[in-house]
Amino acid sequence: MHRVGSAGNTNNSTRPRKEKRFTYVLNDADNTKHCGGINCLAYLKASDSNSCDYLFSGSRDGTIKRWELKDQNENPKFSATFESHVDWVNDVIIIGETLVSCSSDTTVKTWNCLSDGVCTKTLRQHSDYVTCLAGAEKNRNMVASGGLGGEVFIWDIESASSPLTKPPTSDPPSEEDPPPINGTLGTNPQSLRVVNSTNNLTMNSNINNDSSNKSQGGSGNGMYSPVCAKGHKDSVYALAMNESGSILVSGGTEKVVRVWDPRTGSKNMKLRGHTDNIRALLIDSTGRYCLSGSSDSMIRLWDLGQQRCVHSYAVHTDSVWALAATPSFSHVYSGGRDQSLYLTDLSTRESVLLCQLDHPILQLALQDETICVATTDSGLTGWPVEGPAPHKVFQKGGSFLAGNLSFSRARASLEGSAPVPVYKEPAFVIPGIPAIIQHEILNNRRHVLTKDTADSVKLWDITRGTVIRDYGKVSFEEKKEELFERVSIPSWFTMDTRLGCLSIHLDTPQCFSAEMYASEIKQNSAEDTKINLAQETLRGLLSHWLSNRKSPKPESLPAPSSKPDPLSPKSAEVAGSDSQGNSSDDLLFRFEGAASVMTEGKQGGLWRRRADELTGQEDERELPGWCLDCVLHGRFPRENTKCSFYLQPYEGSLVPPVTQGKLSAPRILRIFKVTNYVLEKFIIDKDLEPGPASNDSLFGLSTGHLQFPHLGGDNPTLKSGAKSGKPKHAIEVLCNNQVLDPQMSLGTVRTYVWKKPEDLVLQYRITQTR
Repeated sequence: MHRVGSAGNTNNSTRPRKEKRFTYVLNDADNTKHCGGINCLAYLKASDSNSCDYLFSGSRDGTIKRWELKDQNENPKFSATFESHVDWVNDVIIIGETLVSCSSDTTVKTWNCLSDGVCTKTLRQHSDYVTCLAGAEKNRNMVASGGLGGEVFIWDIESASSPLTKPPTSDPPSEEDPPPINGTLGTNPQSLRVVNSTNNLTMNSNINNDSSNKSQGGSGNGMYSPVCAKGHKDSVYALAMNESGSILVSGGTEKVVRVWDPRTGSKNMKLRGHTDNIRALLIDSTGRYCLSGSSDSMIRLWDLGQQRCVHSYAVHTDSVWALAATPSFSHVYSGGRDQSLYLTDLSTRESVLLCQLDHPILQLALQDETICVATTDSGLTGWPVEGPAPHKVFQKGGSFLAGNLSFSRARASLEGSAPVPVYKEPAFVIPGIPAIIQHEILNNRRHVLTKDTADSVKLWDITRGTVIRDYGKVSFEEKKEELFERVSIPSWFTMDTRLGCLSIHLDTPQCFSAEMYASEIKQNSAEDTKINLAQETLRGLLSHWLSNRKSPKPESLPAPSSKPDPLSPKSAEVAGSDSQGNSSDDLLFRFEGAASVMTEGKQGGLWRRRADELTGQEDERELPGWCLDCVLHGRFPRENTKCSFYLQPYEGSLVPPVTQGKLSAPRILRIFKVTNYVLEKFIIDKDLEPGPASNDSLFGLSTGHLQFPHLGGDNPTLKSGAKSGKPKHAIEVLCNNQVLDPQMSLGTVRTYVWKKPEDLVLQYRITQTR
């Protein structure tokens, strides 16, 4: 930990701050599919007859995908991935040709719908997860966002550049600085426009006038500030806005529907009636009627002019999470936790079960004759609807009248009168990749065993970003026991599966605590050459960026000198710096799968991008300094990877001690190295028979300060004579009276044999074999 300028301190004071974390996400080789539940959907209508409609899906894997809808008789075709959010994507809306998304990473982002997936703006104002969005179709600059912090902000998308609540800690970028990776754009306070109480755009000419900024909910730092609708005391889960942008409705855990004037952020009214969280809202184009879906299983229709609920519909048996209305607002499609999709006529109260799914429904998107359904599964389905004549569905039978009390629907279900779904098969299916729900880091700290929602068990190599083996549907616990190894390597990373895939987090200096011998990975490597797992993993992960860097490769910087450690193999960095080329030929770990990198940028915001899409033209300040030092210069903190121990003769043995003090060696040192060390100290040149000769003359024991000799060879056995048939003498190393396997490392012995917090004690003795 060191002292740096605080990102949230405008007085330029300093406080302790941790180094930036570096995370990489391992995706399936098929990057055209989601690997987490899909939270949100949005349709983009074709602009002319030569183009096609597009469907956008935002997932819990942190990505947005675009799908082409060319033919209703074919499954939608993958078109692009929009990747910048570092947590769940919770909602997406389309304003003109601008895609707006919000995420649990507390940001709102904008994208060009028809681009290749590059984020154009990142808006930071929320203090907690951003859960929902709403836009005005006829006022394409106006977007509202709500989140778990009880905050509701109304943005002018054209004016908003980067409303950071935390000013950058580094110097202002020059004109030659490359653009930031995450789409967070710098602002020029002299040319900012803000939305005033009449929704007119005005210029900020006085950057020192902070009062107006603060009154609009800004940070008072001269940057763009959205309108803040203040009034929610708890989390906001749903928003809706009419076409003109004159009415905004919101709902959440307070169980009430709040109505706002989004131009000023002022409260108009509060509607009561639901008995649980409000999870979905719709408003008609005129702004008179509002539909709400709640965790109390009810759908309510509100007349905003009369400020009251005019109808309630008991259709579902559990929470209502998604609503989609026909353009005329005459019928509503609804889905939720009960995994059922219903169509309800708002005037006659007639309802019909369209289909039954296998997972809870999170979002609906209606397009012409198809309704797309997003669930907690990573796939999407489209179901047929009657388009402009939804009442025709009721003619297929199975309809019922929706009650007006929540328990009436539940009682009907218990009495066995559950409706029969109209459709058995969807019109189209977009398959996903099963999300990882369980994982176990194996003792070698390179392999991870995972289990996904399809009960498939796989073995991953996180240093190469690929699946080593797919075991299929087997017992996770049994496979974990089968793969158990008695090896001990320090934990150099942490991980989670929140995104439905493996996210590996590296924090310095802990990530540099694990070493191994290069010969264990690459044949023909020098026996005593050791590598750092984090360094080689980073080099493999960022190899594409390294090969495309715009700046010349720096000269090699010498590593800090140190005295040789007892029992320490010579340390050599394998392809550890640019002086060794950083070419693909010298990489020990080659990433074979699709990996994304995530970290904190120079202005304090997190960003995410595919590793193979880094062009090398990015500003290096967007990457952690310690990461650059590691991959460019081969410099990184030398963590304490040593193991202290005592080496003593076995009790009752005639061999003398080879040292009087405590030894120190790398944790990865093998026991046969210790054996060879003992043998070289003895310099045996005659039979090892007990006799009256002195120990010094018998064993040729050297005296003086203990120095580490070069220990060659893997065979700890030494022949005592040239005559055949004579006994062979070998050195055995023991711990806790257990003979140790020569291939065990000191760390493994300490963890599985010694099992004590005190310094390790090893003993040696001579044995005879034929």
